[in-house]
Amino acid sequence: MVAKESLGKYLVRKIGRKTIIGKIVETEAYIGPQDKASHAFGNKMTERNKAEYLDGGHIYIYLVYGMYWQFNVSTRGKGKPECILVRALEPVIDGRKTKIQNELFKNFTNGPGKLCRWMKLDKSFYGKDMTKSGRIWLERGEKIKSNNIVADKRIGIDYAGPVWAAKKWRFYIKNNNFVSKK
Repeated sequence: MVAKESLGKYLVRKIGRKTIIGKIVETEAYIGPQDKASHAFGNKMTERNKAEYLDGGHIYIYLVYGMYWQFNVSTRGKGKPECILVRALEPVIDGRKTKIQNELFKNFTNGPGKLCRWMKLDKSFYGKDMTKSGRIWLERGEKIKSNNIVADKRIGIDYAGPVWAAKKWRFYIKNNNFVSKK
């Protein structure tokens, strides 16, 4: 599952001469038309979610509550609306991973809206191909062993009903201080 395999990868954002890097430490999977928690449930396509239907590697970013951006990446082929939501990042400082214990800094990236604010992600990224972008892309990062990955229920999808809300399609790195909710 791409959501699990994305853990440990580096999300890289270029802003002018500045580069911001975050290690992906928490994700959620949304598997398209059959997933009642997916915006593409029932093959629904709207102006808001059409980026989900693009080839894998395209950005699906949208606003919730009128104030928080949510960063998703399409994961299947054209016309197959599956994606992952990136829920949390661990900042990488000076091009290397550091053990940052500062609570204030942790709170910049431990949630989908917070990480978008920290990386300065907004609607201008909607539909962009990360495999060709000079502003945002993924890098290999670190390999996370399966025994260090926790599978849990996705957050905030009770509307999808008990079966879909119970799916353990949220993945995070065990004991990572930057995970949004443990």
